[in-house]
Amino acid sequence: MRFDPLDPPRRFEAGYGPTVTISDCGRLHLEADEQVTFTTPGGGEYDVARKEWGFYATPSLNGRLAGFGLRAALARNRVGRYFVLLVERGREDAFAAYLEADRMALVSWLDDDASLARLEAGLTAAGP
Repeated sequence: MRFDPLDPPRRFEAGYGPTVTISDCGRLHLEADEQVTFTTPGGGEYDVARKEWGFYATPSLNGRLAGFGLRAALARNRVGRYFVLLVERGREDAFAAYLEADRMALVSWLDDDASLARLEAGLTAAGP
């Protein structure tokens, strides 16, 4: 693993509702079979693991991620782009306010067996 900090961070505006300034702090380079863990002040954890073929972008959606206090959500923005977002458990009201302010829509929660089964059934019915 190698981290290349950006000093000073690259700053840019983001958002369709109220904009925020994002600070791009650097680049993290992982080799195959290396993992990094991001943490929240509340004890939440988010793992990213590099594989030879790409990345595991999250821990298991309906297992370890939920155990770390995070909920995965599929959302669509106003121009039709889709995002997988991770929401700290107990912060769903702030997430809903963010979606409304940024004119995004929650497509589905991805953190419980029932939601994932509905999504899988819909995709299976749609065919390849």
